[in-house]
Amino acid sequence: MKNRKTGIILAVCFGALLLGGCENGEKSIFQQAQKDLEQGSYEYALQGYEQSIQNECNLAQSYRGAGIACYRMGNYEDSIRYFGSALQCERVSTSLKKDILSYRATACLASERLDEAMADCQTIAGLGDMDADSYFLTGKVALAMDSYEEAASNFAQAYAEESTYDKAIQIYQAYLEMDMEADGTRYLEAALQSEAKTAGDHCDRGRVYYYMDDFDNAQQELITASNDGNTEALILLGMVYLAKGDTSNARAMYQQYGVEEGESAKGYNGLALCDIADGNYDAALVNISSGKENASTEELQNLLYNEMVVYEKKLDFATARQKAEEYLEMFPGDEEVERELEFLKSRTM
Repeated sequence: MKNRKTGIILAVCFGALLLGGCENGEKSIFQQAQKDLEQGSYEYALQGYEQSIQNECNLAQSYRGAGIACYRMGNYEDSIRYFGSALQCERVSTSLKKDILSYRATACLASERLDEAMADCQTIAGLGDMDADSYFLTGKVALAMDSYEEAASNFAQAYAEESTYDKAIQIYQAYLEMDMEADGTRYLEAALQSEAKTAGDHCDRGRVYYYMDDFDNAQQELITASNDGNTEALILLGMVYLAKGDTSNARAMYQQYGVEEGESAKGYNGLALCDIADGNYDAALVNISSGKENASTEELQNLLYNEMVVYEKKLDFATARQKAEEYLEMFPGDEEVERELEFLKSRTM
C-alpha cells in the first residue's frame, strides 16, 4: 500500500548536552540512554532515561529522551506526559523548548488530540523561530483538522524555507495520508526541477520517482546513484524491481546491499519481501528471523508486520492472529494491523 511505502520521517537531534550536577555513574547512565535512543533501542533508552529522572540528572533532557522513546514505541500518552514534564523543568532554553513542543505536538497529532497539537504549534510560532520543520508540522496538524487553506499555506512556506527532495516527500506523504495525493504530487514535481549533482541527489530523485510510480525513471536514477557508491540506492532499487514484479533483480539488490553493508535488517526484510512475492513463505520466515537479530525498533516493526502477513498467506490464521497481537502490544495504534486483527479473529473463533 502507498501509505506503507515509508513511514513519516522525524529527525532526532542530539546536540551537546550539559551534564553538570550528575555524578560520574549517573552521567554514564544518561549517556548510554542517549546512545540507545540514537541506535533505535527504545526500550533500553527509556529505562536509562527513567533512571536518570530518578537520579535528577539532566532532568529536561531525560524527560525529553523518555518522551521520544515512548513516541517511537507508539506509546503516545506517556510520551505527551514526559514532554510536559520536560517543559516544566527549570532553565529550559528557547531552542530546547521549541524542540520539546515540536515533539509533543507530533505525539498529540498521533493520538488525535488535535487542539492540543495546534496549541503547541502556535506556541512555537510565538517563540519567533519558525523554520521549515515548524511550518510543516503546523501544516500537517491543520490538514488533520480539515483546515485545508491553512495547511496549504504552511506547506508552501515549509518548502520555500527548505526546497529539498526530503521536504517534498514529507509534504506528499502528508497529503497522501489524507487521500489528497494530487495536492502532494506537485511538490514531487517541483523537486524534480532541480539538477542532480551527486550520487545522493540521484538517489533522492529515484525515491521521488518511486513515489510517483514512475518506476522506469526511478530505476535509471537509482542505478546511477548505486554505480557512484550510494548503498541506500540498492534498497530503493530493490523496492522498484519488486514494484515491477522483477523479484530476481530485487533479490540481487538486497543481496548486494548485504555484501556492502554487512548483515542488516533492511537487507533481510527486502529478501523476505521477495520470498513473499514468490510464494516462498518458509524462506521468508527464515529471512525475517535473521533480520530480527540486528534490527532497530523501526526495522523490527517492518519485520513483525511482514511476519504476520506470511502466516496469513500460509493460511495459519491462529499464528497470524498471535503475531498481530504481539505486534500491537509493541506498536499500539496501527490502524491497519488493528483491522487485520479483527479479520483474523473472525477466522479463529
